[in-house]
Amino acid sequence: MQEFDPRQTAAVRIAPPVLAALGGLAVVVLGWQALQGNSNTAPAAGAVVAPALDSAAQTALETKAFAQAQLRPGMSAPVSMMINVRPGESLEAAVRRTGVGKDEAQQAVAMLGKSFDTVNIKAGLAFQAAIAKPISAQDSAKLMGLSLRVGPATAVSLSRTFDGVLHLHKMEEKVIDQTTVAAGRMGSSLFVSAQKAGATPELTAQVVKLFSHSLDFSRDIQPGDRFSMIFDRKVTASGRTISAGDLLFAEIKAKGGASRLYRFKSAGMAEAQYFDEFGKNIRSMLLRTPLDSVRVTSSFGMREHPILGFTRMHAGIDFGAPQGTPVFAAGDGVVERADWAGGYGRWLQIKHANGYETGYGHLSRWAVKAGQHVHQGQVVAYVGSTGLSTGPHLHYEIMVGGKKVNPSAFKAPPSVALSGRELAAFHTEKSRIDGLLAQKVAQNGASQPGA
Repeated sequence: MQEFDPRQTAAVRIAPPVLAALGGLAVVVLGWQALQGNSNTAPAAGAVVAPALDSAAQTALETKAFAQAQLRPGMSAPVSMMINVRPGESLEAAVRRTGVGKDEAQQAVAMLGKSFDTVNIKAGLAFQAAIAKPISAQDSAKLMGLSLRVGPATAVSLSRTFDGVLHLHKMEEKVIDQTTVAAGRMGSSLFVSAQKAGATPELTAQVVKLFSHSLDFSRDIQPGDRFSMIFDRKVTASGRTISAGDLLFAEIKAKGGASRLYRFKSAGMAEAQYFDEFGKNIRSMLLRTPLDSVRVTSSFGMREHPILGFTRMHAGIDFGAPQGTPVFAAGDGVVERADWAGGYGRWLQIKHANGYETGYGHLSRWAVKAGQHVHQGQVVAYVGSTGLSTGPHLHYEIMVGGKKVNPSAFKAPPSVALSGRELAAFHTEKSRIDGLLAQKVAQNGASQPGA
């Protein structure tokens, strides 16, 4: 267990005598290293609310903590520990696991309750505590400080000052809106590489879904291919992303070419849509891959059935994916069937416009029912291993005029392109986005449209 160090981010080390006395207000600084907990963070009477957690405010808090620190007779040097609330455990019980007595834990939770809901907490809520243990075994351990994050940009802490009294503190970090660029080369997966570049998993999933119209991620994407994303986000003054907003642009360079999309909404559109660099809507009638996992385990054509043992036609594509992976509707349409279909197990069939149909087999469960209207990209089912199946995967079929066709070779009908004033407005927005990406190129040499 490490000695409690409120200046662990500083470049200098503090002398042990001073360090041993700390457990006061400096624990507030440690709160920004705790994990995210509940978000009920309305200020309460007696709570000290700091404005923005900038460097000046942090320095002032540390300075005040050092000024108030003094050795506590009969107690050892404070030690710092991280505690995670267990499933079914109360916050009081979690605090007691630090080694403090029941009364001390009850007092701490009662004080924290002035700032957030300490009853309806989630398992996994984490807090950092500073505990001073008694030199004599007859005395109880003392809580010198406790801090936790109770919201994306909010931390709450308790600190024991020189007078021996616990005080409640609350700090709000300033949150700003920002448009940012994430770009780089793909490694083992787009999700991992994009996250390293600053994109959230949710944004990356959106990019995969949007490019599913034109790219087969199981075959078209290779390590070393470039990607770029531009998106809005809310970020703290210290640079930590709170939430990601709209995806404005995405590019994937693969197969010797580049696939790009731009977000655009004209006055006549009900909602924003995505277009290529020529103003053509990237949304085709059907997705090439109806789930985020794109590992093909069996292709379209004749094959030896893995269970039946004889050769027969495999009229679809199998995608390997973990049990419960969401399955998306490949296009707008109406659910024709959501029932058991022999070797296909739980089966879903959707009827689309112009004689197109899609089928989804071996599902673990459905998210829609027969007769229901669905939209492209909507979650309609979940991957399973029902029917004649050797493991969790999705069997996906496309039917045109009642005939099953190869999904890998399927060419969806062309999309509608912008024209007139809408096209001119799109080019204005496109120029703005290209300028943002050009700035990123100038900073670190990332890929640029047309480069």
